[in-house]
Amino acid sequence: MTSPYVQSDVLVIGGGLAGIVAAIECLRAGKSVTLVDRDTPERLGGLALWAVGGMALVDTPLQRRMKLKDSPELALADWLRFGELGADDVLPRQWASYYVQHSREQVYDWVIDHGLKFMPAVNWVERGMQGDGNTLPRYHVVWGTSRHLTLRMIEVMQQASTGQRLTLLSRHRITALDAQNGTVTGATGINQATGEEVRFSAQAVVLAMGGINGSHAEARANWVKSRPLPATMLNGAHPFADGKLHHLVAGLGGNITHAGEMWNYAAGFPHPQPHFEGHGLSTIPCKSALWLNHKGERIGPQPLVTSFDTHDLCQRVAAQDKPYTCHLMNWRIAVKEFAISGAEHNQRIRDLQFALFLKETLLGNHRLVKQMAAQSKHFLVDDTLAGLAAKMNALAGTQDVKPEVLQATADTFDANFSRGDSVVNDDQIRRIEHARHWGPDKLRTCKPAPLQKPGAGPYIAIQMQLITRKSLGGLQTDLQSRVLNTAGQAMPGLYCVGEAAGFGGGGASGKRSLEGTFLPGCILTARAAARSIIAGRGL
Repeated sequence: MTSPYVQSDVLVIGGGLAGIVAAIECLRAGKSVTLVDRDTPERLGGLALWAVGGMALVDTPLQRRMKLKDSPELALADWLRFGELGADDVLPRQWASYYVQHSREQVYDWVIDHGLKFMPAVNWVERGMQGDGNTLPRYHVVWGTSRHLTLRMIEVMQQASTGQRLTLLSRHRITALDAQNGTVTGATGINQATGEEVRFSAQAVVLAMGGINGSHAEARANWVKSRPLPATMLNGAHPFADGKLHHLVAGLGGNITHAGEMWNYAAGFPHPQPHFEGHGLSTIPCKSALWLNHKGERIGPQPLVTSFDTHDLCQRVAAQDKPYTCHLMNWRIAVKEFAISGAEHNQRIRDLQFALFLKETLLGNHRLVKQMAAQSKHFLVDDTLAGLAAKMNALAGTQDVKPEVLQATADTFDANFSRGDSVVNDDQIRRIEHARHWGPDKLRTCKPAPLQKPGAGPYIAIQMQLITRKSLGGLQTDLQSRVLNTAGQAMPGLYCVGEAAGFGGGGASGKRSLEGTFLPGCILTARAAARSIIAGRGL
């Protein structure tokens, strides 16, 4: 019995945002497209379906309305400095330059043109520990979250399929890439529902399968040896992002670069209703929480504070004696600052409920805090610090947290306020005050106050650990998203977009992202691939 045979102009492997955008642009140009995805139909869209929808964009109308004077030149200087891109990072530097020059018209305007909106404030993230990150706010959030964006793009893709030129196959896994005389001509896959082999033929194959660090084995194998590696991690990517297709391409001569560079997060905890084994949620850590080690001591000497350098936070958390840390706060802090990254736990934004979003921003998100206290055993609440210490020990199965140590940690921090505001000398408090100078951050950050302030309780401790997220490295590509071999030559018929390509060039971000560069990176690389395919280049 012969295998089913599917023929089209373009084969897109991976149904995340990058793959969908590539399909849209090719369909609009009259091409026939086969899109193959490993997941179930309702999960078409990949991680973008679950993300919060933050985008780092340069010199936008929204920035200008907020009196921010941005420019591609300023953004590129920030990008290269913060990412530590070297002179030999030729293609990543080209993609970084391309990104900052074109994010306005090819991402911001493109999103708006498809009937979507951004929230009315630009946030300031990744400022750098020494002010060496984002010089000014660039983080735009899609109104409706990335889920709304992704569902809209799926709708656009289906609308672009006039004459039934789109073949969409879910639950199909690619097992081989087919090549003739050095040109990639298609692929072989497995229908995971039936176990049947399927053959695909196309003039152009677009790889959009995501990164590598949904596989902890792959992440650990590529971990930069000079950096601390925690004993355990949570998975904030997806187990299908396993790097197997990257290795298939390498077997054909493709070049994987910067595989050890990853954009992980330092403050994850297990999903109360996991979608897969090891599934974690990434919090947006409370700036006002004290970040503690496994003994209940404040990590130092420089305290850990979010929104300045995620790369540094991850390394410092990974270097702790045990693979978990703890955030200590009170109810006052939690309801104003606690948030979880992603569409699932940002329902006011996701469901376009602006009035309720504004209410929770101004009055506190008691709903989310109560939800996590009820659902997660890693979210501990108690009226006393001694009681909290007992719960922390019960969760860890140790007696590491001494009540007197936790009390001393809180007392030492609170002593900052006993001498008067004019003589406060604590780096975390300084960073909080700095953050509160920017209006949107002030809305979501408490005015510094003692942890044991009367009426601010009960106390909350959240046990956290490092959680994998995005690959910053990947298959090396040129500015047309063509996959390059180890000699730097384009591999005919083969393209790579989004996270699979390290968001361009096999590692456009270098060691650090300015944050929010991933969704735009998917769009930019996908549109570049489609333009090249339509023009007939690289075929």
